[in-house]
Amino acid sequence: MPHLTWITPSFAVTAALVPDDFAALRAQGIRCVISNRSDDEQADQLSASAEASLAWREGMLFRHVPAAKHELFTDAIVDGMAHALQGCEGAIVAHCKSGQRSAILWAAATARTQPVAHVMQALSAAGFDLEMIRDDLDAQADRKHWQHPAPYSQSPDVVDLELAKSLAAA
Repeated sequence: MPHLTWITPSFAVTAALVPDDFAALRAQGIRCVISNRSDDEQADQLSASAEASLAWREGMLFRHVPAAKHELFTDAIVDGMAHALQGCEGAIVAHCKSGQRSAILWAAATARTQPVAHVMQALSAAGFDLEMIRDDLDAQADRKHWQHPAPYSQSPDVVDLELAKSLAAA
């Protein structure tokens, strides 16, 4: 099982997951898994549908918000991450190849609702040296002043519990 890096008491990030990790995550109290990897990122990785099925079998929710590095601060991706975070109750783990991309996505989504200084402090306390994204987080924070939250329009990429059940039954 990869190491979990807790950014808040209820949100952690980690590296890529393998099938056995899902039972271990559940045993640690994780209630929701968010994948920030696209299905074609690496040849030997789990697909989103496989992860959804594994999460469902362990009684966890699963959300898929795939994000390439160049998309991290786009509205569609940040809105998707915010939507995924809001749709989960209890402890959440987000993952990508190393965990850093997931940490940045958490920061971008959180900067829209919390002070950037608080977000940066949480990242730093978790061991992430991401000062280079402060301007990007400030831009996300400024969005709340001029942009009304749009409903999340990327729903095909978010795998919900009902879809996970149907995938597991297949």
